[in-house]
Amino acid sequence: MKHLVSVPDPVPARVDLEAVRAASEEFLELFYAENPKAGRVGPRIAAVKREIDLTGTYWHTTEELAFGARVAWRNNARCIGRLYWHSLQVRDLRTVSRAGDVARHCFDHLRVAHNGGKIRPMISIFAPETPARPAPRIWNEQLVRYAGYEQPDGELIGDPRYRAFTSELIGRGWRPPSSPGAFDVLPLVVETFEEGPLLFDLPGHAVHEVALEHPELAWFADLGLRWHAVPVISNSRLVIGGVSYPAAPFNGWYMGTEIGARNLADNDRYDLVPEVAERMGLDTSTEATLWRDRALVELNRAVLHSFHANNVSITDHHTESRRFLIHLEREEQAGRHCPTDWTWIVPPMSGAQTPVFHRHYNATPQLPNFITDPDSTHRALQGTPPAFGT
Repeated sequence: MKHLVSVPDPVPARVDLEAVRAASEEFLELFYAENPKAGRVGPRIAAVKREIDLTGTYWHTTEELAFGARVAWRNNARCIGRLYWHSLQVRDLRTVSRAGDVARHCFDHLRVAHNGGKIRPMISIFAPETPARPAPRIWNEQLVRYAGYEQPDGELIGDPRYRAFTSELIGRGWRPPSSPGAFDVLPLVVETFEEGPLLFDLPGHAVHEVALEHPELAWFADLGLRWHAVPVISNSRLVIGGVSYPAAPFNGWYMGTEIGARNLADNDRYDLVPEVAERMGLDTSTEATLWRDRALVELNRAVLHSFHANNVSITDHHTESRRFLIHLEREEQAGRHCPTDWTWIVPPMSGAQTPVFHRHYNATPQLPNFITDPDSTHRALQGTPPAFGT
């Protein structure tokens, strides 16, 4: 781990007070409209505006925080699994700001969300950004990501997406296994203003993986493939009513194509379709045989079969597409706009065979929401630059 020798006091951030007031009022009106038992909104808005005038920000009540996080999921235009937004379990960790404590609670999140395979949708919300103190950042795209190693001969082992990130973490002191493998779990990087970026190895009890096998192709298990069970997105910023929470890792459960048609199949990821096709004995001499499609289907069958065989929550893209339209209908009945990005909602396999394909959607964003900033995206892939200096 690297510590900064000395850290200057943070310079208070400039705050657009009018923007914060307006955002807080809009959110509070939404909260009280959907929670009529909370009482009258007027006194709460007045109290929040006084707090903003004094400090430049305000503190959500526990109920406001939970509601805001759930609505952020409801508003997430890229997520097909929003039917379950009401079920999101919210861990209020706003008093946690030190890197080691953030990492420890992230490991707890993985364990609790796994829930013996019956995965719980969950979010852990750490200290908010304030004018007086920057909030902690988590560098990793997800809490569990696999290393990518470029060998001297140009061969690549592991996940190519994280080749640069892996190299940067090795430069910062991470020691990978003596024999690098295709599924080596990267350390979690948590950065705070006071401590700088620190690296934390994920303990074994926090990482649950599923070994992949095929229901009919016995040789598939010999490929030695596996994937982690809980997809916890960790570099998106949660924004609720003018308050920003840069460290707020959250998860649902996997849709099979996320693993089988993207992570394991994309040319710039594990690129396993050609190997699966060869093992299947398919004719790869011409694209017209549709060998890619046939191999891709079997790769995805293996993912779904393996998760189900191990009693780990997962869903298929046909089922989830139908469920999304149920969510869309419920939102329309409630008089709410449901932001939807067609390019993300339509599955990456057999898109036209799913009911979400043949529709137009309104993608206009709404708040509360999860926002992935360009700098956090770059940091998750390259490992640079730190949020708070070198």
